[in-house]
Amino acid sequence: MLHHDFRRFLNALDKLNPAQIEDAQTKIQDLRRKTEAISEIEARTNQEHKCPFCGDERRQKWGRTRTRVQRYRCTGCEKTYSGRTGSAIGRIHRPDLLMEVLRDMLGSPAPQSVRKLAKQLDLNKYTIWRWRMLVFSVIGNSGVAATFSGIIEADETYQRESRKGSREWVRHFADPQNVPQPPRPRWEDFTTQGLKMMRGLSKWQLPILTVADRGGSCLFRRLTDRKGATVERAMKPLVPGDAVLCSDGGNGYKNLAAASGLEHFVVGSKPGTRVTAGCYHIQNVNSLHARYGRFIEPFCGPATKNLNGYIRWLEVRLAGLRPADVVRAS
Repeated sequence: MLHHDFRRFLNALDKLNPAQIEDAQTKIQDLRRKTEAISEIEARTNQEHKCPFCGDERRQKWGRTRTRVQRYRCTGCEKTYSGRTGSAIGRIHRPDLLMEVLRDMLGSPAPQSVRKLAKQLDLNKYTIWRWRMLVFSVIGNSGVAATFSGIIEADETYQRESRKGSREWVRHFADPQNVPQPPRPRWEDFTTQGLKMMRGLSKWQLPILTVADRGGSCLFRRLTDRKGATVERAMKPLVPGDAVLCSDGGNGYKNLAAASGLEHFVVGSKPGTRVTAGCYHIQNVNSLHARYGRFIEPFCGPATKNLNGYIRWLEVRLAGLRPADVVRAS
């Protein structure tokens, strides 16, 4: 738009009635959302000038893509590319709506379900689901290992095993001769067939190791089982030799402290035993367990195959990762 046309447009705003102002504001918000997504994509290619095909840094502007993203032409191989070429979001046709999904996942106080977010953005729920799995792959590969020091607290929380989306029982019923029976009954079988539900901690409760220190570093890590040797192997690379370990009386923590010569304080769950020597406790870890419970509750038990993605999602929310960081890391 030419400058004098733009000034004429601004002068015409004074003549709008309230309903027209609301319509104009909605339109401007949509344009701002699209512009922000494009600017983040172009910031990604401004950081890395190399051609994604041949690595040559010589390039020239070559028009714009259908989504208004700047396209470049490599001087070396003469191929065209943009900031999305070769990235995880390269084939997404609505980067502006992807930014809205990222804001809901990382910026909102409580992320919405797939169906609610799809209704809000006027998209198919399976599109939102694919984008969420795409974000899982990006944040899973861009994570930096947490480092711990000083007083380190450790404990485990548990998530019930879930096989949402699994077709194993369907395949077994369709071909019982060639497809063996799955190891666990369906959850509905415990009520329809009168099976006894395992109480407390069982092999269907998946342990999630939680580690935190007084400096604010935290980590969630899913374990294969709750054996002491498994906990010891997972904790060994996380705890430096000069740290103080606070935990419950699990054998994995005791063996780790004995083998590494760590100062170890064991705290209990009953009143009067939760704090030792006035400052040694695991209340920070217990707080993380409560936050994990509030975070995972709206998803009604995610499938076990996707549990690592949800754990990493909570970690980046606690770390304050921004939607722009995800776009640039893709």
